[in-house]
Amino acid sequence: MKVYISVDMEGIAGVATLDQVVRGGHGYERACALMTEETNAAVRGAFDGGATEVVVSDSHGTMDNLLHERLDARARLVFGRPRGFCMAEGLTEEHDLALFVGYHAPAGARGVLAHTFSSHFLGVRVNGEDASETSVNALFAATRGVPVGLVTGDDVICDLAQTLLPGVVTAAVKVAHGYSATSTLAPSVARDLVQTRARDAVRRADRMRLAPVPDSLRLELDLPNVLAAEMVSAVPGTTRIGDRTVARDIASADELLGLVTVGFTLAHVALLERNVLVRGH
Repeated sequence: MKVYISVDMEGIAGVATLDQVVRGGHGYERACALMTEETNAAVRGAFDGGATEVVVSDSHGTMDNLLHERLDARARLVFGRPRGFCMAEGLTEEHDLALFVGYHAPAGARGVLAHTFSSHFLGVRVNGEDASETSVNALFAATRGVPVGLVTGDDVICDLAQTLLPGVVTAAVKVAHGYSATSTLAPSVARDLVQTRARDAVRRADRMRLAPVPDSLRLELDLPNVLAAEMVSAVPGTTRIGDRTVARDIASADELLGLVTVGFTLAHVALLERNVLVRGH
């Protein structure tokens, strides 16, 4: 039984503020420790449930947040960026189940630190529906024949996951009280919950259902400014459908993740360029 675990930071117990999730913030090192220990809980649960191999993907920000020397030595780690499949890098047809740990609500939702792949995206839609990292990565996993068995994070993303993925196991380790406010379980309690739910998900792997894969995909990105929209619309096949919105008909989940990665990279460059121009005046 091969299990893939994608780990983000915003949905980890004890994390709620921007200074925790941005490298250089005074709470960042503490958040990395919390993220590492909650990851270990998921790894323990996976092995308790019958996993024989576990791959962990560090999927937050710079994708180099987990404290390697404190990570469960039984797990193999994928980390660093850029990488072609973003948060799902390393997920292949060889895996039997995927677990999403520390995930969060999509851009525009009321969840803790809600966004979709990047704060540079004001909105992300797939086939006209608001998309989350959970929905996009679950779609990617489904194209590999891999169901998602567990989603952990705040109450908002857990509720959305249960609607998107019937039968999925969830673990709400905190309740959203605002964009950067929460009521959280104690980290030790959250870890026990995550370990138990991961074990249960792996034990039920053969009953988990794949996320639905539409016959066609259309991606829309709402970008932070006009310059970013201009830059992303220069990607072949991408059209500008609004002042700050671009769209593209997508052939596959692979291509979708690729355009997401290129999109937030170009948006970042556009924001840096605009800041330079503003300072120049």
